[in-house]
Amino acid sequence: MKTLSENRAFGGVQGVYSHASTACGCDMTFGLFLPEEAEREPVPVVWYLSGLTCTHENAMVKAGAQKWAATEGVALVFPDTSPRGEGVANDAAYDLGQGAGFYVNATEKPWAPHFRMWDYVTEELPRLLFSAFPVDEARQAITGHSMGGHGALTIAMSFPGRFRSVSAFAPIANPTASDWGRKQFAAYLGKDEAKWAAHDATLLMKKRGFDGPILIDQGASDQFLDLLKPEALAEAMMARRQNGAFRMQKGYDHSYFFVSTFMEDHIGFHASALYA
Repeated sequence: MKTLSENRAFGGVQGVYSHASTACGCDMTFGLFLPEEAEREPVPVVWYLSGLTCTHENAMVKAGAQKWAATEGVALVFPDTSPRGEGVANDAAYDLGQGAGFYVNATEKPWAPHFRMWDYVTEELPRLLFSAFPVDEARQAITGHSMGGHGALTIAMSFPGRFRSVSAFAPIANPTASDWGRKQFAAYLGKDEAKWAAHDATLLMKKRGFDGPILIDQGASDQFLDLLKPEALAEAMMARRQNGAFRMQKGYDHSYFFVSTFMEDHIGFHASALYA
């Protein structure tokens, strides 16, 4: 692992690190904020998964999360959204290829050799994180925006007991019924739609739900509402009587202005579960 940068922030340290990834077959970069408390003992961690076109850096510099993480004494980890580099497959469209890993393990050419973001985020990066930094594996939460909200929800529901809470900002809520999902799942996973269901938050909510609290914020003026399909997930949460809240925020769009506005709520929500 290489240290690319470390900057003092809100009494803690915002670092950026790179390492050779076996899962993705390339070098991967991630950000990690450690609050001041980490100098004395392991601290809880909140995973933040970013959306289409993003790298580790977008949320790290735009979401305003470090201030609230420092206040609550929690770490934040910002993975990249896809493999990158020479020899890694890509596409001219912004919503496929590099920057659009969709947090799945690709099985189809040309994506299969590198696009294994499910394994990277759920297995490889956690092993590295918990072995190299003072973060508490027993106290994890996860959140994300858009494609990252999709990833946060599907991962949380697929690993019962790992995460104490999950939240999302404008998640791609029903990708098997959306062009933000059907296109990518067909490319990465093949045409058998039965294989897609494991990566659809609405279908997972109907099947198993989440064993902790959920918080979802959705901008009512989001320009991508037809692609996100929030109503499908809201209905599934209601039908399951899921412990959680789904909030429509009047006037807000899909941008990081929206995310940063409600970041304090989300960090506080996770801190309550992590320190319970």
